Amino acid sequence: MELTKELLLSAYTQGIFPMAESANSKDLYWVDPEERGVLPLDQFHVSKKLAKKIKSNPFKIMINTAFRSVILKCAEPSNNFDRKNTWINSLIIDRYCELHEHGHAHSIECWQGEKLVGGLYGVAINGAFCGESMFHIVTDASKIALVYLIARLRVGGYSLLDTQYVTNHLSQFGAVAISRKDYRARLNNALNNSGANFHLMPDNVEASFILQSITQTS
Repeated sequence: MELTKELLLSAYTQGIFPMAESANSKDLYWVDPEERGVLPLDQFHVSKKLAKKIKSNPFKIMINTAFRSVILKCAEPSNNFDRKNTWINSLIIDRYCELHEHGHAHSIECWQGEKLVGGLYGVAINGAFCGESMFHIVTDASKIALVYLIARLRVGGYSLLDTQYVTNHLSQFGAVAISRKDYRARLNNALNNSGANFHLMPDNVEASFILQSITQTS
């Protein structure tokens, strides 16, 4: 079956997503985990240390200016997340870039000068944002990208942030594992939320606004 943007979007509305065995693999398989990682938007935790760093404005945060570059960076093997191989192959890269071109996928980017040093990307359908992958080559860049994503989703009226799985990196922010049945219920609720708007929050906002948009600190 050919992977098209229409098939991808349909799969996400059913709670499944594609992966490849490796970057060099030409085949894909569909994943429907028994336990699904989610990050409740009203229970997001930011440490005081990270909040202080955000206030120092270590990065220029951009939205959707380098989507392909972000996904290519996420596809690279990385010691940062113990990622020796990748599930992102060339077909996934092309199709998610196509989703991005049609407004269904977004990237949050951390820049230092002209260098992309961290970021994340995901798929947005109505009130659901399905996070796909993140990377950093400078300390805390992926964490700060996630904080900016959470603020944007909260301001934009989103109902669900799907993280696929719960990692140590995500659990520190409040990510939890829920059953497939529970996830489907939350997904359906989010898909019925047609008023969510990823671009409701302006692209250039002060760090203080970002932190005010996130109520949970520790």
